[in-house]
Amino acid sequence: MIPLTALILTRNEQGNIGRTLSAIRWIGSVVIVDSFSSDETLKIAQDSHPNVRILQREFDTHATQWNFGLGQIDTEWVLTLDADYEVSVDLSNEIKELKPSEDVVGYEAAFEYRINGRPLRASVYPPRIVLFRAKKCSYFDDGHTQRLRADGTVRSLSGKIYHDDRKPFSHWLQAQNKYAKIEAKYLLAQPPEKLGAPDRLRRKIFFAAPVMFFYLLFGRGLILDGWPGWIYVCQRTIAEMLLSTRLLVESGKLQDRS
Repeated sequence: MIPLTALILTRNEQGNIGRTLSAIRWIGSVVIVDSFSSDETLKIAQDSHPNVRILQREFDTHATQWNFGLGQIDTEWVLTLDADYEVSVDLSNEIKELKPSEDVVGYEAAFEYRINGRPLRASVYPPRIVLFRAKKCSYFDDGHTQRLRADGTVRSLSGKIYHDDRKPFSHWLQAQNKYAKIEAKYLLAQPPEKLGAPDRLRRKIFFAAPVMFFYLLFGRGLILDGWPGWIYVCQRTIAEMLLSTRLLVESGKLQDRS
């Protein structure tokens, strides 16, 4: 197996971290960069994996937090996971059998979105480079989130990661409000011609939320997934509404109308 360490960022993830670590007990080393959790995250982490190293750092941006973590990795390869990711058995077996050539610096994986363990038939969560050579890649901030700069060939993995965030809704809402503020400033700072179609639609403010609602519910068929589908549709619609509100505030349109 390739020499591998798992890297995870945490802050108050007691509802998730146990499942995440239990799924990667086959990885010999785990580094957790924690933003001073005030719940049982760290205790659960230590109980869920035999070899966890915990570092604490005040959160500033996603990219700087991830890059700090990469600086702590001693193995050639790193598997980066959010604390609400669960590596599937198929993906675990696939990683164990990898024999990458020298030109390959990373692998991306697709996600299966879940609501309290119930899988959804679709989501808007994109594939992400999660496995890569630690010294040949680095993160940079892109709006409220981060992207990876990979210096070389990136392959795709067939196994999936389960995304299943079980933190309280109040925590999710607070995080989305923070992300919306960052994302609004980012979108307003970009020339419209440099934005992709989804972000150009968001810049129009009034259309993104209803488009997201109908696209997910009917276009992606989540109405067939019962209440988990409705929960996800409502979450994504609320996130777009928060972003629209932030765009109004940041662009000064509310002040102009008063």
